[in-house]
Amino acid sequence: MDFEFSVPVIVVGGGAAGAVAALSARLAGAEVLLVERDASARGTTAMSQGLMCAAGTRAQATAGIDDDADTLFADIMAKTRGAADPVIARAVADASGPAADWLCDVLGYPLVLDTGARAAYGHSRQRLHGWLHHGGADMVQFLHAKLAETGVDVLMPARLVELVGDGDRIDGIVVERPDGSREAIGCGALILASGGFAANHEQVAAHMPEAAAARHNGHEGNMGDGIWLGAQAGAALGDMGSYQGYAMLADPHGITVPPGVLVEGGIIVNRLGQRFTNEVTDIAGMVHPVLAQPDGVAWVLLDGRIAQLNDYIPETRALQASGAVRSAGDAAALAAMIGADAAVLAATLADAHAAAGAGRADAQGRDWAAAQPPAWPVLAIRVCGAIYHTQGGLQIDGSARVLRRDGGRFANLLACGGAARGVSGPSWWGYLPAMGLGSAISMGRIAGLSAAAITAG
Repeated sequence: MDFEFSVPVIVVGGGAAGAVAALSARLAGAEVLLVERDASARGTTAMSQGLMCAAGTRAQATAGIDDDADTLFADIMAKTRGAADPVIARAVADASGPAADWLCDVLGYPLVLDTGARAAYGHSRQRLHGWLHHGGADMVQFLHAKLAETGVDVLMPARLVELVGDGDRIDGIVVERPDGSREAIGCGALILASGGFAANHEQVAAHMPEAAAARHNGHEGNMGDGIWLGAQAGAALGDMGSYQGYAMLADPHGITVPPGVLVEGGIIVNRLGQRFTNEVTDIAGMVHPVLAQPDGVAWVLLDGRIAQLNDYIPETRALQASGAVRSAGDAAALAAMIGADAAVLAATLADAHAAAGAGRADAQGRDWAAAQPPAWPVLAIRVCGAIYHTQGGLQIDGSARVLRRDGGRFANLLACGGAARGVSGPSWWGYLPAMGLGSAISMGRIAGLSAAAITAG
């Protein structure tokens, strides 16, 4: 195929993984073209809270938190029951801290440790980092401003439709514009950071049927284009049943209720007023108990104290501004709001308070040693279960190089972010909070440096 032009490194996908990969390659000396399917870059990152988990950062050290790559790796393998790819997990754990510090020191990104987020849901240390009072959309805008500053060319809107190569090497790509016209572009190395496939209902049903009924709360462009094209070229796939589910998407507002609401003492009840799960066991896996409730909905109950502890999070304020948060002064008012029996609701809250007062676990097995249940007046948020993003994709090695089904690896094809196999194991139960963005940025940095080395060599 004749290419209209060629560039040493092409990155497909303009979310955090792709932008970090492009910036890393460019600052390592490579000429880079970033291709984005949408008219403005958003991706999964823009739909997120903008939090990444990272271990051994300077921010942690300043806060007196003893954490390192070995501890994060151990947490990943424990949460995934040893089923995560150890090579990828090791690479992510090792790269996460340096990548977070690189964001701050080299790019000037105002990343800080979220000291309001307790170590929970599989994290043994406080290691969630973000831009205070800002979310993922702000991260994407910041990174794209840096792309312009550093001389990375961005082609958008342009959708990847074909990989051109001989089986061992990718010579270039074909992209399609909104008017149907196509362009063939050659490359020395190609990084696929084009997202997962959570918006592809057919593939979700095929690979994770238990989540087929869940609402999709993610980017509508996550159709898995890069994954399927890579597979057609001979790439191996891994953990295709893995995804981040979430049980607390405000319904119908579509705003995420922060997990800290539960960690600080919030509870979840169904429309009958009954609790049905231990709210602090698995923030991602709790989506399935919620989906199993009558009408597939539930109510998050909290109080003013819990709301205040989470007030610094943008989603908390968005929930309040949207009217998603309602107040009830007693069990009768709350029951009327939910449609439940007042006596059932009163008993539900009383059981939690009795357990907390006695220092024992409640009927759901929740230990209240570190939190207090909601007190009147109670705040209530109607929620549903959703799938946010997938965690399976192209099989990669520790340098983000894509592996082939025959056991070899491509000479110049790399992947990161949602297009690559992550570190959440084979299913829903292995996801660690903020690991999606954490692994995207960590492997994006690795992919960019690897691509620059390939083209320089």
